[in-house]
Formats: sequence, C-alpha cells, structure tokens
Amino acid sequence: MPKFPRRTLLRSLAVSVLAIPVVLGAAGPAQAAPLWHPDPASDGLKAFEGIEADRGNHHPDRKYVVVEGDHYRFNIWKDDRDTTGGGDRQRTESKGMVQNGTTLKMHNGETWTLSYEMYIPASLHGTSKFTHIFQTKTPSTNGGPWVTLDLTRSGSKEMLSARAYANSGSPSIAATDLAPLRNKWITIEWTFTPGSKGKAACVIRDGAGSGAPVAAQGSMTSVNIPDQGDYVRPKWGIYRSVQSASSDILDTYLLFRNYTAARK
Repeated sequence: MPKFPRRTLLRSLAVSVLAIPVVLGAAGPAQAAPLWHPDPASDGLKAFEGIEADRGNHHPDRKYVVVEGDHYRFNIWKDDRDTTGGGDRQRTESKGMVQNGTTLKMHNGETWTLSYEMYIPASLHGTSKFTHIFQTKTPSTNGGPWVTLDLTRSGSKEMLSARAYANSGSPSIAATDLAPLRNKWITIEWTFTPGSKGKAACVIRDGAGSGAPVAAQGSMTSVNIPDQGDYVRPKWGIYRSVQSASSDILDTYLLFRNYTAARK
C-alpha cells in the first residue's frame, strides 16, 4: 500500500467528511402517527365504541348519527328524551375511540392529545342549564363528566367553554364567544393527563386546521379526571338539559370531522 504524508491524509479525510450531506438535522425527528384517525367513509360508526341516542327507542325511524361524506352528523330533536334524569335531558352522543377494531384507553399518568373539527349551526344554542358537546367519563363507574366542552348562556350572552366540570365550581379552562364560531368549521385541540389531580389544556381555533387563528386557549392543573382503575373515555355529540328556555331547545345537529388522538 502506498504511504501518504500525514498532512495529505488528514486533508483528504476532512474533504470526505464535508462532502457528505447533513440531512438528519434539517428534517428533524419524524412525528409519531396518531393512534386514532378514523375515516368516516370507510370506518363509519365502527370508529366509536358505541352510540347513545334514543335509548328508549321512542323514534326508531330517526337517524341520529350518520356519515355525510367526510364528516359525521349528530342529529337531535326537541322532543327527544334520554332514559336517565327522569325525562329532563336528551342525548345524541358517540363514545370512545376505536382504530382497526382496537379500543384506545386513556389511563392515569398518560398524556394524550385529541383534536377534531366541528361545525356548530345557528340552531344549536347555548343554554342556562347544561349542554355538553364533548365530555370525558369513566365507563366502569359511570364517573364524571370530568372535563367538558359546553355551550352556555347568561342572559343573551352565549359562550363556548372548555371546563374542568368535576372540579369545584366547574371552572373554565378556555372560553370564548359562541356567535363568531357558528356556521363554520372550527378546530378543538385537547391535551389530557388523567388522574385525580390531572392536567387538561384546550385550544379553540376560529377555523379549520392547526394553523387557524386561536379564539381561546388555556390549561389547568389539579384537574379531577381519574380513570378510577378503568380508563377515561371521551364522548362527542349533544347532551343537554331540556329545563332551559324552550326557545333554546330546538331541532338541531352538530358536525365532526378529522378526529385524531395520540399518546405522547
């Protein structure tokens, strides 16, 4: 083998190293794919553990949760009544997250992110009593609701409010006026760490997608959102008291699309 002067050899090695393109740092680490990303067209209602609507079977002719193209439509009528509460409430909800036949479960100490887009029509009002359009519960104990997204009313003021519902006073995590968010697609982004002293954060975006302007955001610690030895399950749809003003309890609907969930 021919021998090269030490200086020539070092210079050759340096040129070789510089010639290698550095691409790893430029791209950064790959983002983990979401664990739940249902496609309404192909997954249909199998994206959920189940549907809770017209549980008394009073209106078997009605379609409560249906697929419309790229989104899910949740219908409710003013004369619907749930089997709980002695006839004082109504419900059209989906429960849970299922991907390829596997149920995803949020446990104490884990951190999860959930996001989705939602369309609130003018006929879906804020109410003086409860109207949850998202809630978290514990299935085995029926515990909760722990954290909710609510449509509220105080006089003529309607609000969209993410709330630590099971904490004393049900404080808001993030809240904003409802009126500017109606009749358009908006985005909701949650972060949860379940536990009896867990964490919750919410971002409400005025538009579709993660780049839409922020209408409200906030986070809270010591949030009561325990799995109680089971798991925390999200629910979407309309669950409301009919004891609010009758002018706020109308035939209406709610649309959802682009659901995703990931565990950090």
